[in-house]
Amino acid sequence: MIQLDEKIYFYLLGIIPVLVVLFLLLQLWRKSTRNKFADEALLKRLTPDRSKFKSGLKLFFLLLGLVFLTLGLVNPKIGTKLETIKREGVDIVFAMDVSKSMLAEDIAPNRLEKSKRLVSEIINQLASDRIGIIAYAGQAFPQLPITTDYGAAKMFLQGMNTDMLTSQGTAIDQAIELATTYYNDQEQTNRVLFIISDGEDHSGESTLEAVEKATDEGIRIFTIGVGKAKGAPIPIKRNGIVESLKKDNNGETVITKLDETFLKEIADEGNGEYINGSSTEEAVEFIKEQLLQMDKKEFEAKQFAEFKDQFQWFLGLGLLFLFLDVFTLEKKTKWLRKLNLFNEKDVE
Repeated sequence: MIQLDEKIYFYLLGIIPVLVVLFLLLQLWRKSTRNKFADEALLKRLTPDRSKFKSGLKLFFLLLGLVFLTLGLVNPKIGTKLETIKREGVDIVFAMDVSKSMLAEDIAPNRLEKSKRLVSEIINQLASDRIGIIAYAGQAFPQLPITTDYGAAKMFLQGMNTDMLTSQGTAIDQAIELATTYYNDQEQTNRVLFIISDGEDHSGESTLEAVEKATDEGIRIFTIGVGKAKGAPIPIKRNGIVESLKKDNNGETVITKLDETFLKEIADEGNGEYINGSSTEEAVEFIKEQLLQMDKKEFEAKQFAEFKDQFQWFLGLGLLFLFLDVFTLEKKTKWLRKLNLFNEKDVE
């Protein structure tokens, strides 16, 4: 496993295209200036040691040096020892609503992005809990199985969008049913399901039936409402520009509203709590307190416990290429002329 210490130094690589552009401009200026002085044939006779390729080679060495020095500053570390460690935590599953109604912008920037931020901030507060992610719209889809890899969880979370499921609607019942298959530890007494949605449900009574079955299996269901009760239209965008608003079969603009009543009913039936997601800070703090009050289950997990620095190799290569750049002359050298590495023929 590779770990990067200082990713911010990757921004230094932005100087590479700048150097390439400056090099090309310099070469064009040199060529223009030489052409004003003499034609190509005469220049070859006047400057027989001039190399066409050495300047490009020097730039190549310089760029390689900068790349390796940057990697040295980033300091990649390689995991050298995999250990089994014991942790205490609860199993948490996040069921994310990715239906089109989550594109409504009654909460900035829109309901879906707000949901992602909420879940990401909750994950930041976790220490040793296991987490899983489910995406649902007209059907539920397993996005990430139960894991302790928070980095992977955030990566999958950011990739979620309203186009990932073809069937539209809001089938909360299917999300709950799928969540019951995530909890693979029979001894885990604290199982938590967070449903993040605007509450527009199209599964009716079957949702409450699914909640009842889940609570029978020891799952506590919390609901997080995202949106406003007054509602908002659903924008249809292309390249970030609103082209139109979603309309129903009668040609009327669809207004999607936050249904707190239904979300509260789910939470009450699921032995959990309803949380208004308008304030990320308040919602995350409330959830953190709820999780701290729960009994923790001890479980084993494998992770890399020792990482060794690798920066010295990259710094060494970087310095080597910089030295090659400095000591490589732009004119031909006698022994290189004999080897003719660059296929440059002397002009008699």
